[in-house]
Amino acid sequence: MPDPLNLGYLVPQFPGQTHIFFWREIADLERLGGVPHLFSTLPPPPGLVSHDWSEVAVARTTYLGRPTPGHALSGLLNAPWSAILRERQGGEFLKDVLICLPAARALMAACRARGIGHVHAHSCGRAALICALARLMGGPSYSLTLHGALSDYGPGQGFKWRHASFATIITHKLMAEMREVIGPDLPADVRVQPMGVDTEDFKRDTPYQPPMPGAALRLFSCGRLHRVKGHEDLLSALRLLLDRGIAVELDIAGEDDAGGAGYRAELQAHLEALDLGAHARLLGAIGGTEVRRHLLAADVFVLASWHEPLGVAYMEAMACGVPTIGTDAGGVRELIDHGESGILVPSKSPEALADAIAGLAADPDLCERLSEAGRARVVRAFRSSQGAETLIAGARRALADQPLL
Repeated sequence: MPDPLNLGYLVPQFPGQTHIFFWREIADLERLGGVPHLFSTLPPPPGLVSHDWSEVAVARTTYLGRPTPGHALSGLLNAPWSAILRERQGGEFLKDVLICLPAARALMAACRARGIGHVHAHSCGRAALICALARLMGGPSYSLTLHGALSDYGPGQGFKWRHASFATIITHKLMAEMREVIGPDLPADVRVQPMGVDTEDFKRDTPYQPPMPGAALRLFSCGRLHRVKGHEDLLSALRLLLDRGIAVELDIAGEDDAGGAGYRAELQAHLEALDLGAHARLLGAIGGTEVRRHLLAADVFVLASWHEPLGVAYMEAMACGVPTIGTDAGGVRELIDHGESGILVPSKSPEALADAIAGLAADPDLCERLSEAGRARVVRAFRSSQGAETLIAGARRALADQPLL
């Protein structure tokens, strides 16, 4: 049995409303013999801490975004300025460096105190920059996971990736884009590793039952309230279905990035303008137990994202045997085989969404086939334990091959 592995685990604004995947992975790391030490930049805004495990997670997490004056001064004095200035990235990169240097020194101090030799950053934004700066100042080796388009993660990507021991990328589509954009700066050990779900937690106790003839079709959607998640398109599709005489009900779980003080009001106004008050509800941020309960009560799961790198929400629905409709946007095609394990429609098309939902409402046999095939797809290729296994193996290789600077 290998010795326990002290592993730093860095997630920005942890625990956020979409972070249930990370909490599962932490449990899998522990089951595999790892000792994950949780780090984050800052806590999430009030209103977004919705999970039944959130308080435990906050108590376990060291937040690096509020460093001491000593860490700030030490960061400036010990920064790897020659490597930083060689990047020639301009003012935005230097601004990020100055923001991240104190956090990098705080990370180094915590890792030394706890005997942590490797840190994994589930981000390619400032969290990755914190790790790279710490490494170049004599801190632990580190690795990265890319969860979405590189353009979303700020400047200095070559700097962040070049010094990493290994990296994972969640889809083949993103891998191809990365090789084209920063190919020479990718670490030698980089592989596709999708996110996953706990298929023993997200499963049905009884077989899926297709919607009953004449009963209202129960739809469920889950995703943060942001324009790119396509919730307005889904509400417009709901209006089209009702106008066709198809009875349908929709619950949307998720909150906006301001804890309910932002986009939610705009979405609620759209719902009311379409006269959907009796047919659709915005549930706000809910925990994993409630997500599972709503999934098991749903006839169909729908998420109408304009762009989705892969989609853990789709995985959870499919694992629960809920027929799933997604958009053919981003990397979703790597999860959903159209017509086999789910249904794909074009993004930004309420009409296509309405047609797909109506098609399932009229075809109980297809619903049953998608229920079975969707779960089988996730069990086969998208279990959360697979990512933890990759991190443990990669961290052990990094520690063996790359002694501390």
